[in-house]
Amino acid sequence: MPALTQLVAQLPAALPAAVLVVQHLSPDSSGEHLVTRLSQHTRLRCHLAAHHDLIEAGHLYLAPADRHLLVHDGRMLVTKGPRENNFRPAVDALFRAAAVNYGTAVIGVILTGMLHDGTAGLDFIKRCGGQAVVQDPHDAEFPSMPYTALRSVEVDYVVPLSHIGALLQELTSQAPPPKPIPDDLKAEAVIAERVVGSTEDIDKIGEQVPLTCPDCGGALWKLEHGNVLRFRCHTGHSFTADALFESSKHALEETLWVALRMMEERKNLLTSMAVRGEGQWSVQQEERLDEIKNHINRLREFLLNGTTGATRASEQEQA
Repeated sequence: MPALTQLVAQLPAALPAAVLVVQHLSPDSSGEHLVTRLSQHTRLRCHLAAHHDLIEAGHLYLAPADRHLLVHDGRMLVTKGPRENNFRPAVDALFRAAAVNYGTAVIGVILTGMLHDGTAGLDFIKRCGGQAVVQDPHDAEFPSMPYTALRSVEVDYVVPLSHIGALLQELTSQAPPPKPIPDDLKAEAVIAERVVGSTEDIDKIGEQVPLTCPDCGGALWKLEHGNVLRFRCHTGHSFTADALFESSKHALEETLWVALRMMEERKNLLTSMAVRGEGQWSVQQEERLDEIKNHINRLREFLLNGTTGATRASEQEQA
């Protein structure tokens, strides 16, 4: 919010464009207080985006918590569609809808932020003839989003936050010629507006791959249009390759913690069996108990220390 308030303070009331904002919020938060805060820093008229409201120049619209903000035929669509890159609202969803509906008249801006949201969206805008602006990572409090965008997209302008307002005034005063909209982006925009798609819809724009969606467990399709490798399932969850890797890493960690819990329970059961048994049978349970204790120790070390711990445990075992 500090970066956003600094940017909107630079924009005049007569800006010949609407400003649509996606700020990552907790699902149970209210955007009204953020709209009030923004209003105190800008001459633009600030609103919490509402479904089917008209889009007007000189106005700022903030995406509500836990809702995607899309645009179609001069109006806003506020939907609870599937998360994209693990976010709702997602910048990518807004950028795609804006690019498909407004083409070369769209300017996408990425400010300070974490993770990967916005990178694919900037690529959508560029493919439709719009312009991409990214805050200079050296000027950003959290440079992850700017760096990721710069690594994957041919950005038009990389500038400090203090210069973005003047740049936007200059760019919005121009009228760039139209450019054809790619068919795959049109198809994705329609899927997002309907909230859910079908396997037939996704087959037209991607190739099914042997990977599963970390959000719903469905099959994933690989989308190789543009400069950013992406994946999406037919229910609408969408990921850049970086975001999918992060999601799969978290899912793997959760699975390993469950495995550790199950092995601890198995160890407790074997302990009881060894105590109550006699003779050779009891000896066998003791051997099984020692084996599972070794597995538990290695898994716990891996979870607590990462791959370094796993490597160290393996080396100790070989020694």
